Amino acid sequence: MPEQSARTAIVTGASRGIGKATAEKLAAEGCNVVLTSRKQETLDEVAAELTEAYPNVGVLAHAAHAAEPDEAAACVDAAMARFGQIDVLVNNAGTNPYFGPLVDLDPDRAEKTVRLNQFGVVLWTQLVWKASMAERGGSIVNVASVGGLLTEPGIGYYNATKAAVIHLTRQFAQELAPKVRVNAVAPGIVRTHLARALWENYEEQLKEHLPLGRIGEPDDIADVIAFLVGDKSRWMTGQTLVIDGGAMVRSSVG
Repeated sequence: MPEQSARTAIVTGASRGIGKATAEKLAAEGCNVVLTSRKQETLDEVAAELTEAYPNVGVLAHAAHAAEPDEAAACVDAAMARFGQIDVLVNNAGTNPYFGPLVDLDPDRAEKTVRLNQFGVVLWTQLVWKASMAERGGSIVNVASVGGLLTEPGIGYYNATKAAVIHLTRQFAQELAPKVRVNAVAPGIVRTHLARALWENYEEQLKEHLPLGRIGEPDDIADVIAFLVGDKSRWMTGQTLVIDGGAMVRSSVG
């Protein structure tokens, strides 16, 4: 028999960074959590940490490539078999295999970026809708980026896919209402492995230009995601919240 729970959440890209922090936050709030990313061993380590810290919630670690339909479907099936419901989806998995000008972007890395960052959002949303949310309702949060609202050298194609995530958030919010709320977060520079090249050697300079005086931490984003999937945001859908330490207003700060 499936385990019963007030809420069950799937978090993609849950082995580290924003995904791991989000899984920890949701578990702390009493959610059963389904952790998914590519490497089972790393997921098992995170699952063990969560189980020890929150013994009263269920934790399932299921490896899947977020852009592979069969693997994603198997993860959703496993979640349904274990918990009988999916109430929350956090589309966090992302990649940026190319850094450079768009005029030099090759097709292989372009396709990889789109498949994970953009199509992955569509794929997992389709799966949880058909498996559970069409009947039960739920809440989905997509992790976009402040780059989806800006132009920046070097990561223009990554930013284009994140701009697409912002649009997909609005589109799904319209299509899945009123059953499912769909919102997004647009983080600025956060201390994650994916963003390492943007902050590792520049943190002091970044601090000087950020109104709040520091780069972001994964927990800064996880707290906002938890708000968006909870009841306190119950009359909110189709929105993208920018969490960037004030970076987008820096030009007006003396």
